[in-house]
Amino acid sequence: MRTNLRTHPTRPLTVIRNLGILAHVDAGKTTVTERVLYATGATHKRGEVHDGTTVTDFDPQERDRGITIFAAAVSCDWDGHRINLIDTPGHVDFSDEVERSLRVLDGAVAVFDAVAGVEPQSESVWRQADRHQVPRIAFVNKLDRAGADLDTAVASIRDRLHTVPLVVQLPIGKEDGFTGVVDLVRMRALVWGAGGEAYQEGPVPDDLREEAGRRRRLLEEAVAELHPVALEEFCAGAALRDATLAAALRDLTRGGEGVVVLCGSAYRNRGIEPLLDAVVAYLPSPLDVPAVRGTLDGEVRERAADPAAPFAGLVFKVTATATGRLTYVRVYAGTVEKGDTVLDATAGRTERIGRILRVQADRNTEVDRAMAGDIVAVIGPKSARAGATLCAPDAPVVFEPPSVAAPVVSVAVEARRSFDTDRLASALAQLVEEDPSLGVRTDAETGQTVLSGMGELHLEVAVEKIRRAQGIELSVGQPQVAYRETVARGVSGLLYRHVKQEGGAGQFAHVVLDVEPLDAAAEATDGFVFRSAVTGGRVPQEYVRAVEAGCRDALAEGPLGGHPVTGLRVTLADGATHSKDSSEMAFRTAGRFALREALRASTMALLEPVIEVTVTVPDSAVGAVLGDLAARRGRVSGSAARAGTAVVTATVPLAELFGYASRLRGRTQGRGTFTTRPAGYAPVPAGVADALLTR
Repeated sequence: MRTNLRTHPTRPLTVIRNLGILAHVDAGKTTVTERVLYATGATHKRGEVHDGTTVTDFDPQERDRGITIFAAAVSCDWDGHRINLIDTPGHVDFSDEVERSLRVLDGAVAVFDAVAGVEPQSESVWRQADRHQVPRIAFVNKLDRAGADLDTAVASIRDRLHTVPLVVQLPIGKEDGFTGVVDLVRMRALVWGAGGEAYQEGPVPDDLREEAGRRRRLLEEAVAELHPVALEEFCAGAALRDATLAAALRDLTRGGEGVVVLCGSAYRNRGIEPLLDAVVAYLPSPLDVPAVRGTLDGEVRERAADPAAPFAGLVFKVTATATGRLTYVRVYAGTVEKGDTVLDATAGRTERIGRILRVQADRNTEVDRAMAGDIVAVIGPKSARAGATLCAPDAPVVFEPPSVAAPVVSVAVEARRSFDTDRLASALAQLVEEDPSLGVRTDAETGQTVLSGMGELHLEVAVEKIRRAQGIELSVGQPQVAYRETVARGVSGLLYRHVKQEGGAGQFAHVVLDVEPLDAAAEATDGFVFRSAVTGGRVPQEYVRAVEAGCRDALAEGPLGGHPVTGLRVTLADGATHSKDSSEMAFRTAGRFALREALRASTMALLEPVIEVTVTVPDSAVGAVLGDLAARRGRVSGSAARAGTAVVTATVPLAELFGYASRLRGRTQGRGTFTTRPAGYAPVPAGVADALLTR
């Protein structure tokens, strides 16, 4: 659905909030988003996840599965402020969507289940936000559920996220009796009616006055410990004024020293208005965050949030729709208008902006321009990919793109009908364009087309999307995991001479390599460290760099099974050159073949991806679940009892988890649930490795 609007009202940057909703799957992110849209008047009916009527979960697969799969952008107005909001997925398989969203956001609301507290994926997305230095406030949701407890949830925030929770509300009532909150900043009660339509403001109830005063005191003490101005006032008068407390909470939130904690029940529409007030009061505007940095020819350049500056924006999402190819852009600086020519600085080509759309999930409104602070979709660019920088042609800059996780699971896909083969290739290319965490390649040995992703569900969704959107009947093979190889015991002094003479200038390179395992404490983001110990200029520096490049080439395939190699340190111990025949190409070739020989001479080990699994089951099924995890080579790392259920945490090889959902349902009569998150790589036991390598 689309409407046309020729003008776009200009708003000062101070009233714009760009934020995301982050949480573990089923913590209530989408319901919070729905209630925000309803409370702000952006929608006139409350959508429900279980009914498939939500605004942001508009994709048929999202409605069928009842989870958020694709990040969706919406906008609304509250108290004179424009809130641009992105509802992000909570399932671990779609963490790349969260990563791309966080890259362009100024703030976030982290949603936690009042019963479960901090869950595994909650912790993962929190760490993602830490990396991007995104200020957050917390919303403890589902206080109306049996077993809900704000204090327990806050304790898990403190213990698992290692942050300082600044609780600014006290619940009124418990579980089914939860009706409102006491605002500890302004010391007032907010109570919602049975329908949750609008709250009534009043004095703090008599039975909660003493507890509210105690908690206000604790809040003041926590703030005074972190904020110098608040500390000065607290020491002078043994208390903080409301205005001082609010200003200190804003500073601490934006600086990342603490996190404001609110509570409520989104499903019952309780606590949403104070949450919106907190978004406006505590989270930053585009002017409150540091100027975005980019580079050009190795030189760092800043772009301040100024509509009058040269245009610069980052593409964070690309989708194909019935209205055309939508390129989602966060505008960091300047103004772009319909019909403008912009530079895709990443690809080095110019693009024309045909239309600019303000997006409301799957609906959009056409506007004439977008300015610094805006998040919009544009139609026109044909080559821009997620992570590309669009900027003014006369003021080029390249922003750092969002990081992309390496796929860990692969399946072979092929069209059942031969005449669909070309259409399948085109559909797969479009999938990878929309989701960079997917990968497509052709297996050199079998000739099969291999689709790789972050997990079983990720691949299921991708395949189903092709089936539904393109009408292509597919055959899908069994999932395969991405193994790695590493050095268990290395070699020293491996000598390799590369000599080639076939008329004209020859090639000569002499290298001596030491190869050893990389200890876990070594700082190597890609699992490989290269250094040179050559003295006396026996190998010039440009040739040293060529040897390193050759070694990196050799890491693509290991000697055990052709898997990528990681976890090693290579030292160039010695070498020799020829006055005429040595070149960078010769030393790169020597580095590649030398490391291949060194790996064949080393003791190698096979690594497999492992997953941290958190299983929640009835007490009566714990034994069966533990036995099943042990059969899957799982190592139990912890367990806890919680209101008639047990929560078991274990580390399990990814290859052993295929089909686990069905097995768990069978062993628990459908009452068991589990969540996962990546836990890195671990050595494959000798017997299992032998079986894998002899397949």
